[in-house]
Amino acid sequence: MIPIESLTTFVIASVLLALVPGPDNIFVLTQSSVNGHKAGLLVTLGLCTGLIVHTTAVALGITAVLKTSCVAFTVLKIAGAMYLLYLAWRAFHDSSEEIYTGQSREVAGIKYYLRGVIMNVTNPKVSIFFLAFLPQFADPSRGHVIQQIFFLGMVFILVTLLVFGGIALLAGAVGAWLTNTPRAQTIMNRIAGAVFVAMALKLVTANINS
Repeated sequence: MIPIESLTTFVIASVLLALVPGPDNIFVLTQSSVNGHKAGLLVTLGLCTGLIVHTTAVALGITAVLKTSCVAFTVLKIAGAMYLLYLAWRAFHDSSEEIYTGQSREVAGIKYYLRGVIMNVTNPKVSIFFLAFLPQFADPSRGHVIQQIFFLGMVFILVTLLVFGGIALLAGAVGAWLTNTPRAQTIMNRIAGAVFVAMALKLVTANINS
């Protein structure tokens, strides 16, 4: 059992980390602003699903292999960058079409959830961050380390769900107010596209030790 003092410190650190501007919360912000809060909430669920993958990778030691393999790290980050560029192309393409209708902000099936999953899983920096962060709060003297890692990962995911969910609701409300005209929708799509391009460039230029 993790002491309440350590758990409290972990939760506070997790909240602060979730609030610091980064690829995931910026992704939630842009998707919610352009596509509505439902899209943002589904993206958040997808991102949290990706965090389950990263937690499992840390617990099983897979992330340690990723950290020492330049090839695996490079392949994963290029895949993530290519997906972000695809989303950027979609955003710019949508902004060039005057298709503003009442259905343009509706959530279309599961695609936003999958966007969150892919966005998170293809970012190797998340796994490496978890590898450095989670074990700090695990102690072999308190029992199985793997169980502690999974527990800490689930707590982090719960915090992320709450913080990102709040961002999605707030950004969705602001986006709904801004997108009362086709021109505003077009501008927001272009901003989102530019953000995706910037995120892709940041990811593709990342290295294992940064």
